[in-house]
Amino acid sequence: MKNIVILISGGGSNMAAIVKTARRDAWAEKFGARVVAVISNKASAAGLVFAAEHGLATLVLDHKAFESREAFDAALAQAIDRYDQPGQPALVVLAGFMRILTPGFVSRYEGRLLNIHPSLLPAFPGLHTHQRAIDAGCKVAGVTVHQVTAELDHGPILAQAVVPVLPGDSAETLAARVLTQEHHIYPQAIADLLST
Repeated sequence: MKNIVILISGGGSNMAAIVKTARRDAWAEKFGARVVAVISNKASAAGLVFAAEHGLATLVLDHKAFESREAFDAALAQAIDRYDQPGQPALVVLAGFMRILTPGFVSRYEGRLLNIHPSLLPAFPGLHTHQRAIDAGCKVAGVTVHQVTAELDHGPILAQAVVPVLPGDSAETLAARVLTQEHHIYPQAIADLLST
C-alpha cells in the first residue's frame, strides 16, 4: 500500500478535496494508495481538524521551534518517513504548505513530492499570483500541479486548468474561481500519477 502524506499550513481545502476523492474513488482498491497522515507547520491550521475527524494521523511541527530551515526539514523528513512501506516510499503532497523546502529535502523525495500553485506556471511563480495576473492584463489565469524541484515553483508539470480573468476581477474573486479548479485538478493529477 502506497501511503500519501499531505503537508498543510492553513485551512486545508485542497487536502480535504484529496481525502474525499481518495475515499469516493476507492484509491486503496484501485491504486493501492491511501492518505494516512496530515502534517502542519502551524498548530492553528484548521485543516488538522478535518484530518482528525476523518481518522487520519495528524502532527504539528512548528517551524519556529527549530534553529534552522535544515533542522526543520530533517524533523519533517523523519516524520514523513514513518509512513514509508518496504518498496513503497510515501508520496508527499504539498497542499497549501507555506514553507520553502531545502534542496536536501527536495532531493530526498524526488519524483514523489507534489505541489499545487495558483498560476499557469511558468508564469507568476511565488506569491500574489492573482493580483500579478490581473496587473499584467492576462485574459486567463489558472492553476498548476507540478513535481517539486529545488527551484521554487518549477519542476515537471503534471496538470493545469485555465480560468478566465473577468472584467472587474479582484485578486479575491479570481482566487475563488481558481480554488474551485484546484479542488478538481489536484486529486485528478494524483490519481493519474498513481495509475502509472
